[in-house]
Amino acid sequence: MKVLTANRLTDGEAVWYAAGKGWIETIDGAQLVSEPAAEEGLAAIGKAAYANNEVVDVDLVDVAVVDGRIVPQRLRERIRAAGPSNRTDLGKQARDTRVNAA
Repeated sequence: MKVLTANRLTDGEAVWYAAGKGWIETIDGAQLVSEPAAEEGLAAIGKAAYANNEVVDVDLVDVAVVDGRIVPQRLRERIRAAGPSNRTDLGKQARDTRVNAA
């Protein structure tokens, strides 16, 4: 499975694409895809958002669903989803207890 992630251009916040909602600040609501055609569709959404100067560093990342939660497979993406791994009082992990740093 994959999700589309980027950084919002206005403030650098890590964001994920959610169908019908646009770019959201937590991975929990991100649109999951597993078929190549759906991946291409998400990639096209990211490319258009980049061209419109909405986001930068657009990427499709591998994830798994564990106990109903979306968990990125790479450490870098887990940190982006939660916040700094050495300061649990900062980042998304401080705002939302469902997201934990690696």
